[in-house]
Amino acid sequence: MVIRPEIHLIHLENVPIFEQLQLEEALLRGSEENFCIINQGSPRAIVMGISGQPEQLINIEKVKQAHIPVIRRFSGGGTVIVDEDTLFVTFVFAKDLFGIPSFPEPILRWGEQIFQECWGIPHFQLRENDYCIGELKCGGNAQYIRKNRWLHHTSFLWDYSSENMKYLLLPDKRPKYRQDRTHDQFLTRLKNYGLDRRAFIQKLVAKIVAIGHVKPLYMTDLPIREPFRKSVQWVELR
Repeated sequence: MVIRPEIHLIHLENVPIFEQLQLEEALLRGSEENFCIINQGSPRAIVMGISGQPEQLINIEKVKQAHIPVIRRFSGGGTVIVDEDTLFVTFVFAKDLFGIPSFPEPILRWGEQIFQECWGIPHFQLRENDYCIGELKCGGNAQYIRKNRWLHHTSFLWDYSSENMKYLLLPDKRPKYRQDRTHDQFLTRLKNYGLDRRAFIQKLVAKIVAIGHVKPLYMTDLPIREPFRKSVQWVELR
């Protein structure tokens, strides 16, 4: 008999991405258990990787004029603008769970398979570090790998505003498959692929139930200690 691992499912709604990232860091550093976090409805914000430089990645004057908060997460990854139409999915797992080696490529490939199987979108695939449908990006990824644990965070574009993309600059370092395409030329929306948002989430939850013994958790149930929430920071623009 195959023993399914216990996975704590935390399904959030309208939780700001700053708070979600704090939660992710705390669960990665301060717990030994396995978690899947799903969040939707975050207010608009720009999120940069831990080494991101605002002057190279965002249109600072436009961002300041629009009063958009800028956040530096504790992991690597690119710069994204998120809002109420972003669907976040994060896995925080013990090392070698499901036999996944604790390295970026195997973790990304595992995620690719999970999302392919639960959503059944034709041509859903991993392209470099992004989840794509064909040649169009639908999800950006960030990872953090520790000695005994790893975190895989995806920001999926259920929908997006073309107007929001004016706040981001074309980065010098970008995936080869993107080439010099603008955001509107290389992004796509999950809502265009046959399911409503509730069904997308239900199918994802069903997949997690299929691979693990799922225990729902709520924010109020989590013993989060402040020392493990230290690296997610607001960025002051000058």
